[in-house]
Amino acid sequence: MRRRALLHLAGGSLLAGALPATAGAIPRRIVSLDYGIASTLLSLGVVPAAVASLADWPKWVVEPAMPDGVIDLGNSWEVNFEILTALKPDLILTTPYLDASLPRLEAVSRVLRLPVFSPDGGAILPSAIAATRVLAERIGRAAEGERFLADADAAFEACRRRLAGREQPPLAFVNFMDARHARIYGPPGMFHGVLTRLGLVNAWTQESNYWGFQTIGIEELARVRDSRARLFALEPLPPDVLPKLAESPLWQALPFARPGHFEVMPAALMFGMVNEALRFARLLTERLEAAA
Repeated sequence: MRRRALLHLAGGSLLAGALPATAGAIPRRIVSLDYGIASTLLSLGVVPAAVASLADWPKWVVEPAMPDGVIDLGNSWEVNFEILTALKPDLILTTPYLDASLPRLEAVSRVLRLPVFSPDGGAILPSAIAATRVLAERIGRAAEGERFLADADAAFEACRRRLAGREQPPLAFVNFMDARHARIYGPPGMFHGVLTRLGLVNAWTQESNYWGFQTIGIEELARVRDSRARLFALEPLPPDVLPKLAESPLWQALPFARPGHFEVMPAALMFGMVNEALRFARLLTERLEAAA
């Protein structure tokens, strides 16, 4: 990957005609070290030059599809600085999660740090909306940003209307780490914010960390007392989880093991921004309508 990327850069296909970065100029060569920020760029009409961990984009983000030609910078914790430097970006987009890398990033180019997930950041969905406005303004796409957010709000409202008028059960959401442990999502997380926006109830009422999740043993799912509650497990799942759950006396003793109370749904990135919230809202609305 490194050799192909460097040869591509040497050929000038990404850098042809580009002007050197200057202070205050609208950035044109932008790289993102975060999936949610990268998907937001696409919705603002900007294709990033490179994205960290791009190989796993189809597994975790799914949509919007990343256009061909975008370079994979490697794992966000182990960015390939050789490729990053060769790209000569005008702007590097990052998050507080990667603050340990800030000195090295700032030695390469200007950096915009967008704190969607941070200890003092509060509810994630409003933070993602605010970060979208900051990003759009910084890259000269303020009007596009407002259109995107208006369309997103309309999409959320359309999902809310589709579900209104039907009594919906409390809902819980997990990503299985293995057959005994899972991340379960609550406030102030993005999934929780979407549920609130759609007029739905989160069955998991425990306060989560600032990322919006807790890591639990599956026996802790027994804390959900409402017999109507439904549990959704988001893909990807470790391949052995469902077979092991089927054989687990612990799982079989939980209310979620009853028919109609547990379902696997396609991936929706829990640590994303507005696009990822929209995908989650759409997928959930479709499943609740199908079960009605």
